[in-house]
Amino acid sequence: MPWRTRPEAPADRAEVYELTAAAFGRAEEADLVEALRADPGAWLPDLSYVAEGPDGAVAAYALLTRCHVDEVPALALAPVAVRPEWQRQGAGAAAVRAVLEAARGREERLVLVLGHPEYYPRFGFVPASAYGIRPGFDAPDEATMALVLNGSASVTPGTIRYPAAFGV
Repeated sequence: MPWRTRPEAPADRAEVYELTAAAFGRAEEADLVEALRADPGAWLPDLSYVAEGPDGAVAAYALLTRCHVDEVPALALAPVAVRPEWQRQGAGAAAVRAVLEAARGREERLVLVLGHPEYYPRFGFVPASAYGIRPGFDAPDEATMALVLNGSASVTPGTIRYPAAFGV
């Protein structure tokens, strides 16, 4: 199915909250998005993307926010959420591809994700440890992944510093 992707609009906010809560079966990830929105050091409004279903309703959501590797700016991909009825149909992948393309357009250099090691490599993510990057907490190596954008020649090794809203 061809998914229409676009930056999130202010009118989408309630729908994004509801779909994120539904996707995870709890409100914590939806509340995380709201906390990130309130953090001017983390929130990048042009890196909050949706994929629309055939009826024009928001079917999927992907968010990139500012994080750091030590002191070097990077992006954190989280959450990626898909309405339960649209899961495993490409809506989430479409939203992820669109937000990553938007990051490339901003000339960002690095995206990090803590996620399913079977899912994110399709977008080019590899274990962050390959670049000497690690989270500041225990996490499986294979689930902590990095994507270098725009052919960046060098990646600074170090510890990921997430926005305070992540609670880590």
